[in-house]
Amino acid sequence: MKTLRRTLQIILITLGSILTLIIILAFTSAPFWIRYGMGMKKASVNRPPDYIVVLGGGGMPSESGLIRCWYAAKTANYFPRAKVIVALPGDTADSLSSINQMKNELILRGISPGRILYENSGANTRAEALNIRKIVSSVAILIITSPEHLYRAVLTFKKIGFLKVDGIPTFEKDLETDLSFDAMKLGGRKFIPDVGKNLTLRYKFWTYLHYEELILREFAALGYYKLMGWI
Repeated sequence: MKTLRRTLQIILITLGSILTLIIILAFTSAPFWIRYGMGMKKASVNRPPDYIVVLGGGGMPSESGLIRCWYAAKTANYFPRAKVIVALPGDTADSLSSINQMKNELILRGISPGRILYENSGANTRAEALNIRKIVSSVAILIITSPEHLYRAVLTFKKIGFLKVDGIPTFEKDLETDLSFDAMKLGGRKFIPDVGKNLTLRYKFWTYLHYEELILREFAALGYYKLMGWI
């Protein structure tokens, strides 16, 4: 009983320490710069691509799906000779499936349907890379994916034999408008602290907490891919 109690104390202290560290880091710019570094480490466009590979995020519409399509369309319009491969598991015969919605989003943004190909069976980055290798071989490809995922994606494609692999991270843009406000002018209660000018507490803290989640998940995925010999 004494040993069990001691073990529980150690677990609770450890978890509490981790939680405290996570909260403290969310008040700093560290999560932003770590994610930024992950996105920029393999970010490059060294040559005109033969194929632009947009890796699917969540379903459609979703934040990750829409922003990747936005970047893919912008890139495809800049490189009009490149074909676009949409990589996302889904039923291509279903007009409402997410993979078809990604295609529709690209078409809406000016990409000809004849330029768009599907990779619709890979359930992870490794499988998507292997399946795309069956579609195309010795070509230059440009990967479009989330910043925290780009490093692993580029290494995965290179591991299976693609020699010319570039990447573009889909960073979101900050709002240009100042979102500060005066709570008293808006009729707030005087005994409640006015956080209108504290953008860190209102927005950055929560954004950086989300970044920490993405970073930790990606570190775990990188470790798994390394152990499996996929990168």
